[in-house]
Amino acid sequence: MPLKAVRLLGYAGLLPFIGLTFVTQLGSTPNNFLAAESLAGYGAVIVAFLGAIHWGASLRSINSTPTTATRWSERNAWVWGVIPALTAWLALHLYIPVALLILAALLLIQLVIDKTTYPHYFSNEVACRVFLQMRTHLTFVAMACLAWSANVILLN
Repeated sequence: MPLKAVRLLGYAGLLPFIGLTFVTQLGSTPNNFLAAESLAGYGAVIVAFLGAIHWGASLRSINSTPTTATRWSERNAWVWGVIPALTAWLALHLYIPVALLILAALLLIQLVIDKTTYPHYFSNEVACRVFLQMRTHLTFVAMACLAWSANVILLN
């Protein structure tokens, strides 16, 4: 898929974050609470999706020649791939502002881990750098939306 399409799809994924944050901020009760709950659900889906990327990348390397990333690809990527989904699911059972803050923290943790692991998944160093730059922008906008909405509900 061309890089332009990847960027378009990536940034389009921010629309629910931004739109639901506006509804949380500007909507009347109970609409603002429903928007925050929907934002938490969407945030959980994105957190799970980002964890699943590790499984997808690891599936490509099954039975391949071992590399310097063998330990990560043979065991850690599989484990880490499910931790975000499980944690996000658990967060959805908490008070929504707390869930939103946990999801924001998970996105940050994932970004830190992914910056060290994605270079093992990419065969093109430039593509990896460009993707991680976009991923950083997406992560910080999503985190800001989640944290802002949590504060709106907490202070409401």
